[in-house]
Amino acid sequence: MKIGIISDTHGCHERFSLAFDKYFKDADMIIHAGDVLYHGPRNPMLSDYNPAKLAEKLNACSMPVVICRGNCDSEVDTLVLDMPIQAPYTYVVAEGLKIVTTHGHYIETDEAKDKMAKALKADIFISGHVHINVLEKRGNTVFLNPGSPSLSKREDNRATVAVLEDKTIKIIDIDTDEVIMTLTL
Repeated sequence: MKIGIISDTHGCHERFSLAFDKYFKDADMIIHAGDVLYHGPRNPMLSDYNPAKLAEKLNACSMPVVICRGNCDSEVDTLVLDMPIQAPYTYVVAEGLKIVTTHGHYIETDEAKDKMAKALKADIFISGHVHINVLEKRGNTVFLNPGSPSLSKREDNRATVAVLEDKTIKIIDIDTDEVIMTLTL
């Protein structure tokens, strides 16, 4: 099983399309950790900002797309997306792995994430929101933030996504194809 993991696309159709075409087109599932269509009031409007076109691309995906609500996601987004987007977290079981995803704006601290992961018996706990990568194991859970392909807040400004395949998680720079971080489960 291959799972594409992304967060914080903020309406940038071209950045999502680049990630999809390079890493997700043969995935069995895509997990999106929120902030899908709207750029948000604190973020600049980028040149490829086209939430309607991004919604069309997401709706056309042949694989399931599982999305949790981010702080920039709105009820109106449900009018253009064919998949649910308003859940504060998602829970997916894939190849026996329990994968919990929440955007991260309600659960910001490691302590709060650890508590939720433990309560839900998560093997992988995915969040977004901060646009900075995290890939680490604490206790029995792997904590992952795929970063953002659109509005990176990394010091080096790298645009990133993650892929889970063959029990290995990789965080990838979508512009250079460099694997920045990797962790085997």
